[in-house]
Amino acid sequence: MNHWRHTFILIAICFAFHSPGQSSSTNSSPRVYRDRVEANWFADAAGKTNRFWYRVAIARGEHAFVVVDAQEGTRAPAFDHARVAQELARQAGAGISSNQLPIDALDFLRDGKTMKFRSAGTDWILNLETHALERSVAATSESSLPASRTPRPSVTTGAETSIRFENRLPRELNFFWIDPDGNRQRYGTLRPGETREQHTYAGHVWMATEQNGDILAVFQAEARHGAAVIDGLVPAEPQRSRRSERAGRLSSSGGRSPDQNWEVIVRGHNLFLRDARNGKERQLTHDANPDSSYARNADAERSVELNYESRDPEAPIPEIYWAPDSKHFVAMRLKSGTQRRVYIVESSPEDQLQPKLISYPYLKPGDEVPIRKPHLFDVEQGRRIETSDALFSNPWSISDVRWDRDSRRFTFVYNQRGHQVLRVVAINADDGSSTSIVDEQSKTFINYSGKFFCEFMEESSELIWMSERDGWNHLYLYDARTGRVKNQITRGEWVVRSVDRVDREQRCIWLQVSGIRADEDPYHVHQARVNFDGTGFAVLTESDGTHSVQYSPDRTFAVVTWSRVDQPPVTELRRTRNGKIILKLEETDASELYASGWKPPERFVAKGRDGVTDIFGVIFRPKDFTPSRRYPVVENIYAGPQDSFAPKAFRTNYPHQKLADCGFIVVQLDGMGTANRSKKFHDICFKNLADAGFPDRILWIKAAAAKYSYMDLNRVGIYGTSAGGQNALRGMLDHGDFYKACVSDSACHDNRMDKIWWNEQWMGWPVDESYVKSSNVADAHKLRGKLLLMTGELDRNVDPASTMQVVNALVKADRDFEMLIVPNVGHGAARSPYGGRKLQEFFVRAFHDKEWNNVSAHVENGTN
Repeated sequence: MNHWRHTFILIAICFAFHSPGQSSSTNSSPRVYRDRVEANWFADAAGKTNRFWYRVAIARGEHAFVVVDAQEGTRAPAFDHARVAQELARQAGAGISSNQLPIDALDFLRDGKTMKFRSAGTDWILNLETHALERSVAATSESSLPASRTPRPSVTTGAETSIRFENRLPRELNFFWIDPDGNRQRYGTLRPGETREQHTYAGHVWMATEQNGDILAVFQAEARHGAAVIDGLVPAEPQRSRRSERAGRLSSSGGRSPDQNWEVIVRGHNLFLRDARNGKERQLTHDANPDSSYARNADAERSVELNYESRDPEAPIPEIYWAPDSKHFVAMRLKSGTQRRVYIVESSPEDQLQPKLISYPYLKPGDEVPIRKPHLFDVEQGRRIETSDALFSNPWSISDVRWDRDSRRFTFVYNQRGHQVLRVVAINADDGSSTSIVDEQSKTFINYSGKFFCEFMEESSELIWMSERDGWNHLYLYDARTGRVKNQITRGEWVVRSVDRVDREQRCIWLQVSGIRADEDPYHVHQARVNFDGTGFAVLTESDGTHSVQYSPDRTFAVVTWSRVDQPPVTELRRTRNGKIILKLEETDASELYASGWKPPERFVAKGRDGVTDIFGVIFRPKDFTPSRRYPVVENIYAGPQDSFAPKAFRTNYPHQKLADCGFIVVQLDGMGTANRSKKFHDICFKNLADAGFPDRILWIKAAAAKYSYMDLNRVGIYGTSAGGQNALRGMLDHGDFYKACVSDSACHDNRMDKIWWNEQWMGWPVDESYVKSSNVADAHKLRGKLLLMTGELDRNVDPASTMQVVNALVKADRDFEMLIVPNVGHGAARSPYGGRKLQEFFVRAFHDKEWNNVSAHVENGTN
């Protein structure tokens, strides 16, 4: 029993030092300073925006305000901090430190001599020449933050700012900060009529509720000071499908024609044309029915790609696109698909004793999808113009419907079921004939969900299109009238990651690229610019790291921040004309962090399965790392083909470190089959999610162990969540001679059980034997080693029944395993405080049984 005692001592120490709920921002945690610059551009007397200010953290609880003149290339304090502190202290009757000025909502006036700001709820005017300070008669301008009723996690942490909450309701309410995990952190109450200044950060989400918990308003903080008014008046939020947001927002003008003379209505699922001048109606269609209707069905559209609970049916309205001359219109007709619902049980609801049964629409691979197709109508003749759907016969989606300015044709983007055909189709308004402007086809898949860009430029009859047709993700310029490729805009063995802006006047594109420099990590993001004709390509960033950028309003200047996992952020000011640096704004002060014993993860590169391709990843070591000790290795895996996942940017608190500090070497890498490299690299995943890059992963880990003898390859574990959970268990099933312990969390263990859009994107359609070959359920009998399965009972992302099906297969195969179902938790049970603790505890028990002498030494030394 002595070894179990040591096990639990190690676990206790591990979690005492590294609670999953612990934040790097706690008072005791080491911090970094000068790591963030949020540029606030302002105009001078001539109206030019060549200057900006920012607030920067310089020490624990201390900050400074800086003004930069980008044109002159100067950086200086925004004002005399000591004199302002003295003046504020005199006015307030209390001491104020010059490095802790309680200032926000700065506003530099165009005269260059005056600044307005808010401090402790009071508005002030500062004379920058004399530093005279007086109360402002007119309140400093503040924006009113938009309110919604949809809570969401705080996913970004920008510049320090503040929100002024104002309760205009005749009753007391509660308000909360929503943390990055989506948990509510209570911040007290607001009495009727009360206002309160709340320090926060840009991007943080705040919520006001009734005493019974009903949500009143949700606000997101912005860089400038904002007012959060709670008055019960929150506008309804439009419902949009992710499909339309990816492919370009729908631009329907609704049922009324542009000349206001006609209106299209739906009655009994059929279309009627009403003359708005005299009220006369004409029935246009007679063959519609509930299963094939001209009425929009938002629930049917949501069920394809959104896994949210169905709302009340919307009123029967048509989806209409009018020609600018009002002579024709397009109506979308919807054919119903599979009405599949997923059912889950909420075992422990907070508002009642008895469990609740919850259901929601959720289509799965192979289900019939709702099909929307366009139908063309002639208004003068009151008839439908017959069109052949040969170019769009089997849609996954039809989106971005738009008319040409001359009303002679309309176009749309057609994504074919199976995701191997993506077209821009044009239909002639006079005769209904159809042509293909863009006809993208692939023998594997077209990554419409991650590498899609299509922008029409009506003024020049051109469109910009994104494609991997030459083996790399690039941009092409098309003649939108004829479908002729005028030129390839970008080219080379690197990829366009995204398009930031299309400048039609200057005929240039601002974009993000990676793999652009052969001697760098190919996943590092750089900023670039290129002309429509492919000339003038310029990379605007040059450091060996991954970059983010803030442009000046006229894009003459760029505030660029770059970092790596092993390089704290550096922020520079650059000219966008040539990318040349003007001056360094800030270099992160990480001395406090390094003094605490913190060490960054190591970047590591090894060859993949072909012996040629470099595979990139990172290695995390324990804080008390000792090279003479042998450490188990645990891989954090997520091989979802939609992106790449190994860390690239600097962070002080990657979650990998918590597990590493329990006595492990933790690694993460991107094997073949993930995105952001070549098409060939990506295509490994096609109909083959079981591969998950394991041939590359195992070679990479072996290469690291060959270099570092303290990595013990007799004790290798693996863990992951969601697709990573599927990957983790697959590693145990197919490579049980290498991986000896696994935590699989919230996983889809059979791709036929998961959401339709994600799985058909990579596994294809129709559903075939490839789905079975990638199924953990079908291969559960192959399990060797130690396994912990986790899932949240309220997971709406991945059907929890998928975990239970693999459990059933393991039981039938008489395989030993552990299981944890977390009540009242959704997707990502391992990310909950309890789930995170159990994950770490599992690997400690799995791999540290034979090292109790070392463990005892660590315990006696007060370390882990």
